[in-house]
Order: sequence, then structure tokens, then C-alpha cells
Amino acid sequence: MVKRHRLTLLAVTVTVAVVTATVGVAVAQAAAVGCAVRYAVSAQWQGGFNADVTITNLGDPVSSWRLVWSYGAGQRVTQAWNATVTQSGSQVTATNVSYNGAIGTNGAAGFGFSGSWSGSNPAPTTFTLNGVTCTGSGNPGPTPSPTVTTPPPVGDYAPVGPLCRSSDLIDIGKYWIPNNQWGATGATGSQCIWTNGGSGDRIRWGTDYTWSGDAGSVKSYAAAILGWHWGWRRPNTGLPVQVSANRNVNTSWQFTVTGSGNMNVAYDMWFHPMANPGAGDQPTDELMIWLYRANAYPAGTRQGTVTIAGTTWEVWRGYVGTWNVYSYVRTSNTTNASLNIRDFTNDVVSRGWMSSSKYLTSVQAGPEIFTGGGQVQTGSYSVTIG
Repeated sequence: MVKRHRLTLLAVTVTVAVVTATVGVAVAQAAAVGCAVRYAVSAQWQGGFNADVTITNLGDPVSSWRLVWSYGAGQRVTQAWNATVTQSGSQVTATNVSYNGAIGTNGAAGFGFSGSWSGSNPAPTTFTLNGVTCTGSGNPGPTPSPTVTTPPPVGDYAPVGPLCRSSDLIDIGKYWIPNNQWGATGATGSQCIWTNGGSGDRIRWGTDYTWSGDAGSVKSYAAAILGWHWGWRRPNTGLPVQVSANRNVNTSWQFTVTGSGNMNVAYDMWFHPMANPGAGDQPTDELMIWLYRANAYPAGTRQGTVTIAGTTWEVWRGYVGTWNVYSYVRTSNTTNASLNIRDFTNDVVSRGWMSSSKYLTSVQAGPEIFTGGGQVQTGSYSVTIG
């Protein structure tokens, strides 16, 4: 269950669109067989840059990888995609994500990131892969680095963030993303949000977080919001729709999760008895769809299981505040889903729990954090009303 009246802070995840223009390239060179690295600054502006990194494995196949380099001019990595990237002082460590760890002999893996710089932005020249210095050659040498004045746009929407204040929010297309820390009072921690661009209905965004305190209470829910959230903010959402109209509410979501703790990644839908609720009109019903969970349980009691969209879900029912809450919890975690929310709404109605005269006023999606630290980065997310 997620309360959404107070907006607070959540998370920095890492997911950005691929940038193709080459600005500067540094190559790890020498003689020994093992690996080669191509580091290319693909865009640069005052105080910031994007970089693409390609690892070529010149040795035996590997099932996972860990690439390390150091900066010499105080550069900092701020967000990344297709890798988990951390930095301690000048040293940067990038590790594979679930889908790109295996590299065969003469195979390659790539990732990218955004960073900050001040004064100068020289490329690193030494890289180690799984503890072995990369000395392979054959990559293009350095090229001049033109300067652009603003960050490059990605699709229709430019990247934004990271933003780390509890009052921060981002408008992106028909969605908006608040750094929502609605349950963080008395807890210790922080979180940030950012977006990595997008086009039309489809967006990319992320959050990272670290929270400690009562492990049984939700601290934050940084979510992409379509429609009502104690008021209306963005136009052209396609909402509200009356449940009885049986409209398609198609959505797809691909994301990655790193870190540990108690959390879930879930959709959250709100329902009202009127078509155009205002900021003071409390919802009567809440529907959650949990795609991923770690040591977390929904509000209420388990009512059984159901098969929807070819997958088995636990069905939970409870009452929180002034509204009913229905939770569909996937029996096995996934980070890639395509659903029609109508299928879940119809199941709630068929059980006699909610009237079809109600209006779906909001579709939200994000990680609900109880405790722990980590990142959730969305590579692709969309909702369309049919």
C-alpha cells in the first residue's frame, strides 16, 4: 500500500539513452593478450559529459566482468546505464548487469554513463578487467573533443537530474515523477531521482536510495505518475476512464534492480466514485500489481491465487486509511512485464470487491522502499489508454 499525499524523496537509478556522436576516445594500449577498452566521450557541455565504454575480451570467455579505472582531474560519475557503476575517490568500478555479464573470446560488452567535470576532462588511459590490466590494441586513437553548450536531448525529452531533495519532481511527457518520501518521517536515509529521456508514451528514468528505520513501514515511492495524485498536473493522460467502459490500459515496463533490503517494484492505481476528483477527494480503492519483491508483504490478508496474463499472482485484500487496497503479487519476480491493467481491474470487480461504476484516475509505477540501499533503473516504461 502506498500513500501519496506527501511528496518526498526517492532514488537515483541508472538508465540513459545511447548517444552516438563521438567526442573523445581513450584506448588502453600495450602488448599482452587479455582485453581492450574503448572509452569515448560522446557529448560534453560545461560541467558535464556523457561517455560510452566498450570492453573487448581477448582472452578466455568470462561469465561476469568488473572494469576499474581512475580519473586524474576530479571527474565524478553521476548516473549509468547497462552497468552498475560506483566511485570511491578517483577510482571508478563498473560491473555487469544481469543481461550482459557473459563475454566470449573476441566478444564485446558496452555500457555508458553521465559524469561531471570542472576545469578539464581528460580520458583515463589504464583499465583493469577482472583484475587484469587491459593492454589490447587495435582501437581508434584520441580525437578532438568539441564542446556543446547544453546536454544533448534524447528523443522528445532531455535527461534531467539527479535531483535529491524531497520536494523535487520531474515533468516528462504526460508523466511526472516526484521524489516521494511519504513515509520517511523518523527514518534515516536519502534518495534521488532522474530521467534519461524518452519519446512519446515511452520514458526512461531511475532512482537510488538508502533507508533505515522500521523495517515494516514504507519510506518512499518514487514513481512515474500518469493522471491524478491528489490533484492533476500533466495534460493528455487519457484518464480518467470508467471501469465499466472496459477500456484497454496497456503498459510495459523493463527495469533493473541492484542493492539489498526490504522493497518491492509495483504499479499503483487509484479509483474514485467521480470522474474528475480534486486535490481533496480521497480515493475509495487502490489496486497494486507487484512485479518484484524482496522481504516485503502487501497490506491486508492473502485471499488466494489467480492466473492473469499467463502468470500466477497472490491476491491480497486490506483496508488502509479511508480506502480499500487490493494487491496482486507475482509469485516469481520479473523485471520485464507487458500487461493490460483492465485484466486486474476486472478480476477485482468479479470478486464483488469494487463497483464497475468507479473511475480509474491514476496509474503509477515505481519502487516502494521499506529499508535498505540500492537502485531501480527503468530502461523502458509506457502506459497507453485504448
